[in-house]
Amino acid sequence: MSTTPDSAAETPMKVLVYSDDADTRAQIRLAIGRRPAADLPRVEFVERATQPAVVERLDEGGIDVVVVDGEAQPAGGLGVCRQAKDEVYDCPPVLAIIARRDDGWLATWSRADKVVGLPLDPMALAGAVADLMRRRAENRLPAL
Repeated sequence: MSTTPDSAAETPMKVLVYSDDADTRAQIRLAIGRRPAADLPRVEFVERATQPAVVERLDEGGIDVVVVDGEAQPAGGLGVCRQAKDEVYDCPPVLAIIARRDDGWLATWSRADKVVGLPLDPMALAGAVADLMRRRAENRLPAL
């Protein structure tokens, strides 16, 4: 019996991380890790620091999961999430990071698929991203 993963499992999944703060992006990358769960492929991170750069990259396609910083400035991650859900065809699932529990209503308005609070819990963040990666893999549209 072979334990070699199939080619689909070897292809990394792309996770776009949006925050205007390079330290926050680094914390998110470190918390998620290179492979958030054993049953998933490696993660390839795509970082963006501005809302226009996020929109441009999502329009290019190929992103599997998006992680947005709700505290990003000047365009908050929850607004970026809402815009992506409204405008991007086959929008990847989005995880929103919020600083205040009371921002949960705003995360619901943004249509975030999952929400994690600050301070970042690496286990919770990696688990949430893993769930979204599995969801994306199951629902991915076939290539044309």
